[in-house]
Amino acid sequence: MLSDLTLSEEQKAVREAAREFAEKEFPKYAEESDREEKFPFELLRKAASLGFVGLHIPEEYGGQGMGLLAYCLAVEEFWRVDGGLGMILSTTFGSEMILMFGSEEQKEEYVPPVARGEKICCSCFTEPQAGSDIAAVRTSARRDGDNYTINGVKTFITNGSIADYYVVLARTSPGAPKRSMGLSVFVVERGAPGLEAKKLTNKLGIRASDTAEVYFKDVAVPQGNLVGVEGEGFRQAMDFFNLTRIHTAFQAVGIAQGAFELALEYAKNREAFERRLADFQVTREKLAVMRTKIEAARLLALQAAVEADRGKPDPGLTAMAKYFAARVAQDVVSESLQIHGGYGFMGDQAISRMYRDVRVLEIYEGTREIEVELLARSLLGELPSKLGAVRRHPLR
Repeated sequence: MLSDLTLSEEQKAVREAAREFAEKEFPKYAEESDREEKFPFELLRKAASLGFVGLHIPEEYGGQGMGLLAYCLAVEEFWRVDGGLGMILSTTFGSEMILMFGSEEQKEEYVPPVARGEKICCSCFTEPQAGSDIAAVRTSARRDGDNYTINGVKTFITNGSIADYYVVLARTSPGAPKRSMGLSVFVVERGAPGLEAKKLTNKLGIRASDTAEVYFKDVAVPQGNLVGVEGEGFRQAMDFFNLTRIHTAFQAVGIAQGAFELALEYAKNREAFERRLADFQVTREKLAVMRTKIEAARLLALQAAVEADRGKPDPGLTAMAKYFAARVAQDVVSESLQIHGGYGFMGDQAISRMYRDVRVLEIYEGTREIEVELLARSLLGELPSKLGAVRRHPLR
């Protein structure tokens, strides 16, 4: 693949190890976990024991210290086999916020157990009335002596009913002149009085992944659990999403690659009108276009990850990678199912599960509409992005 040109030998080894692990272990859990909407704790422990969970977390905090790109290569390989099970790598989701903005004490306390797969983290941003518009967050955190008291509801929270640590965005200054001002981030530990999580079931896809609604009723949180600076939560969240959207781009590349491989194999073996499907021009064109789109999406995702590993992720490039890769994944999975015909429509087929799983990629971590808006703002110089550095055309 062209993408190999950008990878070190160490990164290639991570990719091969992740591929081998997913191909060997995921088939044991995929159908049952999807059917019963059951989180695969045993699979998580296996992945953590091999170092996959903490690939991007610095060694001093219990991880492998191999950077974001190495982690994303594992994400791609996991999603190539199964999206729902691929979400086990999201058990660190939220620890990135602590690493980026937390105190040294917070990093040392909360991150190592997550990196080792012993604890699970989640991020609580979305609310019933505040999804893409996180400035509309209503969950409050009122200062009360040495504590903050949190009240509110969060929904669609990945890992919400199984998490040990909740990274929560709440409003600390309700009278701030702008909605985006006065938000802050806190770590709330499982078992805190007043904290309750309810598992959400009957999802369309990624059913092995835990999703929950989380309730906070007079939850007391020590001042030391404030992550970063009070009132800077919105900016912190934007920086956090600039990073995690890259994960989503690689999820999309992975599921697209898996769907393409299924379609290619099926087309080479399925016969119609006394010919292989792969011998029909219409099928050959589908396969060629699918493969081209996947490689383009992969290279864009790689570029975003490389930029992030060099320092601060570029919000325009991150939005572009997430938007394009998710769009490609939708197209490729749909065409793969079309090639499978009636067999693809049956629920026990892997492509059927992919068809359900892929839809979320244009919804979470910022809808495609949000990604397009961020991309446009980057092009117009309204966000700090290299995409805004467009030269003036000589004929103007």
